[in-house]
Amino acid sequence: MPTPFPGMDPYLEHPDLWRDVHHRLIAALADDLAPRLRPRYRVKVEVRVYAVMPDRLGFIGVPDAGIIQINEPAVAYHTSTGPRAVELLVPDVIEEGYLEIQEVASGELVTVIEILSPANKRPGEGRRFYETKRGLVLASAAHLVEHAPARSVPGAGRQPGRGG
Repeated sequence: MPTPFPGMDPYLEHPDLWRDVHHRLIAALADDLAPRLRPRYRVKVEVRVYAVMPDRLGFIGVPDAGIIQINEPAVAYHTSTGPRAVELLVPDVIEEGYLEIQEVASGELVTVIEILSPANKRPGEGRRFYETKRGLVLASAAHLVEHAPARSVPGAGRQPGRGG
């Protein structure tokens, strides 16, 4: 069945699909752009990583299992009340890919290309991390290209102080 939304497919942001769609789209963009920009520029796939508590994840896909390494020594306490059941919240690690285009001769960052994920579009950790990254790029001489599939994002594409 064709999408009822011409030019977009909001179903791609479903938690079961989005992570795979996002990583494949970033890789496909890199594969398409790299031969067009060589030899003057290089295209790099980069990853932004952050942790959020499970109760704050919202509408993003995360793995069912993971392995973490804790570099702090374990601490044991003795109590005389016997065993107790406790709930431990372990942060989920979120990885979001993006592209950087760099000039080969100087290594200078020329352009950052972002495909916004659902976590970048709604209030919370993902949005804060993304806005920080966006601010750093906009404060530099590099260009920022944002694409927000399926939904509009307030402020996306506008550059403060640049007439946008």
